[in-house]
Amino acid sequence: MTLPHIPDPLPGDAAAADALPMVIIPRVRDIGGFEVRRALPSAQRQMVGPFIFFDQFGPIVMQAGQGQDVRPHPHIGLSTVTWLFDGKMYHRDSLGSEQQIAPGELNWMTAGKGIVHSERTPALERARTRTVFGIQSWVALPKAHEETKPAFEHVATSALPFISDHGREVRVVAGSVYGASSPVKTHSDLFYADVKLRSGAKLPLPIEHEERGIYIAEGSLEIAGQVYGVNQLLVFRPGDAITITAHSDARFMMLGGEPMDGPRHIWWNFVSSSKERIEAAKEDWKRARFAIVPGDEKEFIPLPAA
Repeated sequence: MTLPHIPDPLPGDAAAADALPMVIIPRVRDIGGFEVRRALPSAQRQMVGPFIFFDQFGPIVMQAGQGQDVRPHPHIGLSTVTWLFDGKMYHRDSLGSEQQIAPGELNWMTAGKGIVHSERTPALERARTRTVFGIQSWVALPKAHEETKPAFEHVATSALPFISDHGREVRVVAGSVYGASSPVKTHSDLFYADVKLRSGAKLPLPIEHEERGIYIAEGSLEIAGQVYGVNQLLVFRPGDAITITAHSDARFMMLGGEPMDGPRHIWWNFVSSSKERIEAAKEDWKRARFAIVPGDEKEFIPLPAA
């Protein structure tokens, strides 16, 4: 499959020249000896389409014997999306799902009315020195699906559409973009893609979705005459004709979709349109009313004090 022809804005085009994005610089957070860069939610913007949480972890070299151990913890009202550039992780959840995830594979877990999961470094990975690098994002569920039945889906690399031509590579992770659609089930109209561009390559940003952003993971990009570097989330206005030019070899996540059907409240691992629902989830976790994670029952993350 090749990328379809989408006319680029012409040099000097007023619309293209006026297309400078909102720039969000992620804040660095320590999650127990492991730093992440959190782009969403931010003071500037809570969501891009349904994406309400966006963390970059790594790149970091972990020595033999070291590992990531995110103990069992709960979620409601969202889907978690794990996407790795380097390294491997092992997922377990209260549905009984067990799945190793490697770069280029997709883990999509829908919490709905409530789920518990853990994410740990596999034993074979822990035994060697390796690089860990990836993105953890959350997609808020529409009101009609906030209390849906929990579900887990793993999609192999070979099942995710891959589009390549002229120094441009696009892996469609979720939703639809450039005429290609991921098989993963989503509850809202969205797009999410892993894009690589060779230096000098150009890629038009699709205009069919109202809310659009790109997160630069590697290299640098030029847009409307401005150069942007790694660890920046760029958010664009609806309908603007945007051409992304690789200023160096670059890799970025392309994300967005239609606006969410109203504001969302987010507290710890809970997302909901209702503050009361979040309070109920807090009480449920405190009183051990959530299901356990088979095979990972001995530990859990306590409810934060504040």
